[in-house]
Amino acid sequence: MATEGQYESILCVKPEVNVYRIPPRASNRAIRAADWKLDAPDWTGRMRVTALGKVAYVKLEDKISGELFAQAPLEEYPGIAMETVSDSSRYFVLRIQDDNGRSAFIGIGFGDRGDAFDFNVALQDHFKWVKQDDEFTKQAQAPDNTPKLDLGFKEGQTITLNIGQSKKKDRSRPQSSGGFGLLPPPPGGKIAPPPSSRSTNHNTQPPAGGSDTGFLLDLDSSNSNSAAPSNPATTASSDLWGDFDSVSPK
Repeated sequence: MATEGQYESILCVKPEVNVYRIPPRASNRAIRAADWKLDAPDWTGRMRVTALGKVAYVKLEDKISGELFAQAPLEEYPGIAMETVSDSSRYFVLRIQDDNGRSAFIGIGFGDRGDAFDFNVALQDHFKWVKQDDEFTKQAQAPDNTPKLDLGFKEGQTITLNIGQSKKKDRSRPQSSGGFGLLPPPPGGKIAPPPSSRSTNHNTQPPAGGSDTGFLLDLDSSNSNSAAPSNPATTASSDLWGDFDSVSPK
């Protein structure tokens, strides 16, 4: 019966399960379902898996009336109260127990592999929850010996807050693509024109006491005074013919 503060929950219900009488275990070797009379089950009915607190119950009931045929209380899984066979995932060994404390081992099996999978997962999830609940209970009961962080102010300790004061950040000068820094504009806002190329490349000064017109006249006079030299070949030729002309025949 359920104790005060506990209620029975249903974990899994399967409409058909087969029950087999199994021979006593002669050694510690694994149990094989092939050793049972699988084609002739000893009983067939409905299976209902419930949980009352931390204990799970596998109940075998009549399909029509719901009368209890046998039940197996499980305090852990896998364990001695329920084991899997070595040659199939559809068959299990179950230890049933009556109200007087008498127990016996039987074999149970499912015709559908999916029903066996659901039955197995339902028990695993339940005892996984039991394990987590036990760990939480131990942590709650165990004293906390870890040092606690003290964030309070000590006696005489003060703290200063500067609100509304911002620091001026220096603006970084923009860099050109060539990597040379650009100079800032002058305070007046105007940029001086670059120096003339003529003044930098030619340091020619006009002659003192003259003008541009005189300078041009000097260039013309110098060009007129420089006459081209006479052709020596033409002069020599004229002299040669002159010699022949000067000789008179005798």
